[in-house]
This record gives sequence, C-alpha cells and structure tokens, in this order.
Amino acid sequence: MKEEKPHYVNNAKFSQAVVDYVERSNSEVQAGRSKPIVPDYIAECFLKIAEGLSHKANFVRYTYREEMVMDAVENCLKAIDNYNLETATRTGKPNAFAYFTQIAWYAFLRRIEKEKRQQDVKMKFIAEAGVEHFLDNTSADDYDDASVMPFLEELRGRIDMVKENDRIFKEYATKEKRRRKTKVDSDLSNFFVED
Repeated sequence: MKEEKPHYVNNAKFSQAVVDYVERSNSEVQAGRSKPIVPDYIAECFLKIAEGLSHKANFVRYTYREEMVMDAVENCLKAIDNYNLETATRTGKPNAFAYFTQIAWYAFLRRIEKEKRQQDVKMKFIAEAGVEHFLDNTSADDYDDASVMPFLEELRGRIDMVKENDRIFKEYATKEKRRRKTKVDSDLSNFFVED
C-alpha cells in the first residue's frame, strides 16, 4: 500500500467538498438561517495546502513560517464563501486547490511584508537608541571596552549595510516600476537611411 504524503490534498475530492459546502451555505443563507460551520475535512485541507506551500523554497527559511501558515488558513476560511462555482477551468471541473493555494500564497506575502516592516522598526529603534544599551543588564564596569567595542562596531556596520542595501533595492524597484509604466513611442527614425 502506497504511503500518503503528509501535505497531500486530493484535488477532486477537496473541490467537490468545497462545492458541496458552498451550495449548502448559499441555500442556508438564502433561507434566512445562519451559515453552516466549515467541515473538518475542508479545514484540514486548508492546513495541508498552507503547510505544503510553506515548505517550498520561497518560504521554508522564514522563522515565522507557522504564523504564515495560520494566516493562510484564516484567509482561506474567510474566502470560502467567495468561491465561484461557475468559474471555468481548463478541465471543466472545479479547481478549489488552485484557488485556495493562491489565497495562501498572498497571505504568505502579506505576512512577510508585515514582518519586514516590524524588523525595520526594530532596527531603527536599535540604531537610534544605541546598540550598547542592548548588550546586557550589567553595568559598564563589568566588561572591558576592548572586548565589546569591536562587537559594537561590527553590529553598527551591519545595521548600516542593511539600511544601504534596502535603500538601493527600493531605488531600483522604483526605477523599474517607472520604466514599465512609461510608454515607449515607436520612433523608427534611427532605422531609416537618409538619401
């Protein structure tokens, strides 16, 4: 018997479960009753989709991977009622796996952006407050300046390097965005030979 992969989701079975839930939910809401609870099977599939996606090379090294997974599951639970049953697919069958994988992907990107902003705030605070205040709670007499100063200078240098790299990247991204937005006039005069 073939062993099942830990994050495997059968697309056909999952898609049918989502379709059944959305149909039932729509009929309950139209009848004036409250929305039914999402079945455990669908919730487990959301978790498997998010966990499997988090193991891709794009996301596996983030220390807050668990938060990314939980954000993705939460977003999938919120978006299940938006699943369009009439959406055309290449095969003609519903493809809930692709829909919810895309939702998880964007949830991951939002979490990464949020964590990056938080990291920037921390770095700015450390840089402005002075790194030496974060070393330890002992008094300045308990360590000699000769052993600590090289460490402080190295840390300050790294903080400055990260700031500079971020600045360069932001400038590049801004230039690329402008370049893509500007419309190129098809001036062919360089290719004409004058007589």
